[in-house]
Amino acid sequence: MSPNTTRRRADRPARTSGAALVCVLALLSTVTALLQTMAVPVLGKMSRDLEVSTAAIGWVVTINLLAAAVLTPVLSKSGDLHGRRRLVLVVVVAVAAGSLLAAATSSYWLLLVARAVQGASFCLFPLSVGILRDHLDARRLPLGLSFLTGAISVGAGAGLVLTGILTHGDRDYRNIFWFTLTVALVLLVLAVAVIPRDRPHRTGRVDWIGGFLLGVALILLLLAMTQGNDWGWTSVATAGCLGGSVVTFAAWLTVENRVREPLVPIAMLRDRTLASANAIGFFIGFGMFLIFLAITALVQVPESHGHGFSASVLETSLVYLLPAASIGIIASPLGGMWVSRFGGRATLLASSVVGLLGYLQLLAFHDRAWQVILGGVITNAAFSMGFAAVPAVVTAVVRPHETALANAMASITRSAGSALGSALVVALIAGHLMPDDHPHESVFVIVFSIGAATMALSVLITAVGIPRRQTLAAQTTGPDPQRTV
Repeated sequence: MSPNTTRRRADRPARTSGAALVCVLALLSTVTALLQTMAVPVLGKMSRDLEVSTAAIGWVVTINLLAAAVLTPVLSKSGDLHGRRRLVLVVVVAVAAGSLLAAATSSYWLLLVARAVQGASFCLFPLSVGILRDHLDARRLPLGLSFLTGAISVGAGAGLVLTGILTHGDRDYRNIFWFTLTVALVLLVLAVAVIPRDRPHRTGRVDWIGGFLLGVALILLLLAMTQGNDWGWTSVATAGCLGGSVVTFAAWLTVENRVREPLVPIAMLRDRTLASANAIGFFIGFGMFLIFLAITALVQVPESHGHGFSASVLETSLVYLLPAASIGIIASPLGGMWVSRFGGRATLLASSVVGLLGYLQLLAFHDRAWQVILGGVITNAAFSMGFAAVPAVVTAVVRPHETALANAMASITRSAGSALGSALVVALIAGHLMPDDHPHESVFVIVFSIGAATMALSVLITAVGIPRRQTLAAQTTGPDPQRTV
């Protein structure tokens, strides 16, 4: 047997392993999307079954996003310290445990605990990006990243379809959590079998104090936003939460600037490209949940009010939300190809302009079903392209051992944006309810106006903040060759 034949046979498992690795990591990314979207269409059903208010049930979504903002950097750093494969397995087990608790409980408070535990799933994406960076060559990395972001869009669409099917009619909303438990257990087996063992990339410790302070600051802010209507916007409780959030956030910034290994490397944000990419990621997360929650609330308003469509949970999922979620299957790979061909800056600029047009269309026209569907498709196409571009921009300007940390930071801002977007819609709805507990049309005019403003800001930030080429700042990671972003 010739040496060349031996080398060719040796190469085959590597190629198969690489393809299998991308597939498994993409499937893991769908878990995050499933947990994001599956609860959205059934919030009304949950509210009735658990006998809680509209503002209270909104925390089923918000606390999941809030936990993600705190847990993502903590678990990503733990992946650097203890191995990313090990942390992926830990996170999948946590998702399974949270799903089991959510499926088995009839308590609103235990459901919130379960959803917070499920928030660990958001860490799967930055961990997967780090694993791909370790095991794929530079030429295949943009395509691998586009598969991950595309999988998020697929998972979002699949989650909406499954929610409609699993809860159609009088079926229990808990069916969705029994399903996610099954998915988590299957993926645990696949992850054990396919993800290669890795060695820790660095030594150090996790910034638990920073994680605690960040969590408290966000909780206080979101409490003020979601409970302000009930407490009164000028009440002591609301003012205390807002003031406490500002003070705690300032304390968090102080800690992050002083500790040797901060939860969020604030120094990284001195790099103009990274700061701009994180700001755009914030608006993407903010806008995605703005759209999903607003469309869900709008279409379930009775037609007799003149601005709703009397949609059931199944119709909400399949007719109104699924097209928007499914467009990511096309838009995410397209975003990946645009990044490879035109660079991250051009892709982010295009996605921001498209998102702005989508919001303006919804603002002007939302009294026909096709108009709402079209607006959702346009905006979510923009978000999917942005999802593909942000990790590529971030990865292009950091060193390999900082990939997971930098993408974790981007995930924090995206998750914080999602949490704030979710809380904002819930607060607006709770403050503008008609006698039958459905929201006024003015809520949606405000929401679409805010969305358009955020996309206009994204256009400006991309044009000004992300240069065509960027040299990695010396004070963050040291000198590095210029790379196209």
